[in-house]
Amino acid sequence: MSNPVIVAIDGPSGTGKSSTSKAVAARLGLSYLDTGAQYRAMTWWMLSNGVDVGDSAAVATAAEKPVIISGTDPSGPTITVDGADASGPIRTQEVTGAVSAVSAVPEVRTRLVELQRSAASGAAAGIVVEGRDIGTTVLPDATLKVFLTASPEARAARRGGELTAAGNGAVDLAATQAALVRRDAADSGRKTSPLAKAEDAVEVDTSDLTLDQVIDRIVALIGEKRDAS
Repeated sequence: MSNPVIVAIDGPSGTGKSSTSKAVAARLGLSYLDTGAQYRAMTWWMLSNGVDVGDSAAVATAAEKPVIISGTDPSGPTITVDGADASGPIRTQEVTGAVSAVSAVPEVRTRLVELQRSAASGAAAGIVVEGRDIGTTVLPDATLKVFLTASPEARAARRGGELTAAGNGAVDLAATQAALVRRDAADSGRKTSPLAKAEDAVEVDTSDLTLDQVIDRIVALIGEKRDAS
């Protein structure tokens, strides 16, 4: 194909964004970028370097300091901060609890959006980018925009499974669901690039779909876009 395919996949936590995005990218030979991991990496750096994540001015001042590099191979995506592998540390509960506050700081979003657009422009065949504001802010001219949704119960079950698989032991699904709802409210209510469905995005409810069904649906949508162009 002549033009790279840019796929924006947005939606709240627990809808299957990461698994879906990686699999779609792998199937079509595209690059993959998890923008949420970049915000987590920024948050982890702030926490590790004694920055008060509740002080937006302090976070804004420090936002240019960490060197964050994302590997875009869907079969083994990586992320480093100042040269160190951060893929494990960014998934801790401490980072999860602080990432919304850090993500809401405009200077953080400006810095990371630049990195995200650079990654997209450098992907020769194309890229699947997942996040919360990809279709609305980061890549508004994406070939295809998808907004994944799911019921709170389905999302909590998915997130609980992820936490258990990561070695966190037994997970309280009610508490997990409540945390997801709080995160949604924070991400949807922030002034800068809130979590939102782009007007031209295709909404896919993953509550009752298997991962393969979601992947097939998005691959078909990409095929339709290619045929139309």
